[in-house]
Amino acid sequence: MSTSSPQFLKPSETLSAGSAADVCGGRLVDEAQADTVIDGLSSAADPRAGSLVFVQRAGDLQRASVAAAVLCREDALEGSAGGPARIIVDNPQAAFAAIGRHLYPQALGPAAVTASGGFRPDYPGARVSKLAVLEEGVTVEPGAVIGDHVAIGRNSVIGANAVIADHCQIGRDCRIGASASLQYALLGNGVILHGGVRIGQDGFGYVPGAAGLEKMPQLGRVIVQDRVEIGANTTVDRGTIDDTVIGEGTKIDNLVQVAHNVVIGRNCAIAGHVGLSGSVTIGDGCMLGGRVGVADHVRIGSGVQIAASSGVMNDIPDGQRWAGTPAMPLKDFFRQTAKLRKLALADKKPQQDK
Repeated sequence: MSTSSPQFLKPSETLSAGSAADVCGGRLVDEAQADTVIDGLSSAADPRAGSLVFVQRAGDLQRASVAAAVLCREDALEGSAGGPARIIVDNPQAAFAAIGRHLYPQALGPAAVTASGGFRPDYPGARVSKLAVLEEGVTVEPGAVIGDHVAIGRNSVIGANAVIADHCQIGRDCRIGASASLQYALLGNGVILHGGVRIGQDGFGYVPGAAGLEKMPQLGRVIVQDRVEIGANTTVDRGTIDDTVIGEGTKIDNLVQVAHNVVIGRNCAIAGHVGLSGSVTIGDGCMLGGRVGVADHVRIGSGVQIAASSGVMNDIPDGQRWAGTPAMPLKDFFRQTAKLRKLALADKKPQQDK
């Protein structure tokens, strides 16, 4: 079984800084850097050498200094000089998305599941690519499709009509339920995905543009660590640039939505109908009741408990218990609920006296 970490999406071409400016309608600050080669995209939080990033504030330029080029607004240039090729645009995020669509056209829709090397005859009723690597004891049930360069560890079971797209990796002793689908995903050992789970589809990423909402290419992966269990018909979107990660031992119920770039810690329990918006971070050992909703970019500390149907719009420190919509510390929620009940009874009493 392969132990390498595949790069699922590769740019269709390299792009010079000058050409990138043309694609997004930007202005290159230093024409001497027009031939700087851009070989992909990365985030400003984790910039990669040779890549293009975008920043919204002047203070972020220094952090992006290892990148080949950076998209920014004019006011972000104050006090900065040298470093990556700088491309001035009105909306750095929209420009980043436009260049992403140019470099990664294959990321704009669901991946095709192909078997360019043909199918193996030793899995009757299934379609297993000859380029896939399956260890001893793997079971592939009828109707399943296993794409090119997939790696599956020993004693794992791939259920009927499941689809495992190109280059996915599944560890040992895993159970992939009937009609589940995986793309752009790496799974550890002992992972259980129940029927109908969807792993690695596009995140819900769009930016306003001249033609309305324009797609932000989703170039990240989904990393599911050891002993994670995910309930039926739950969806886990891949990251935009960085990865979506589910920590080892975490258990997720049915019908949960995990958006792009979410990071969930170890040994968490997440009940049905929870919705986690993009870039939410959850610490270790957290418990989220049914129908909890968490707004984007919220950080939830370790050991946190959130009551069912709560709406979380603010960061929560370690070890706290919250409830309500908007969610608040549990003591405040009970205090507020008691006062509201008193007010309601006070309004009702005069009417009864009459």
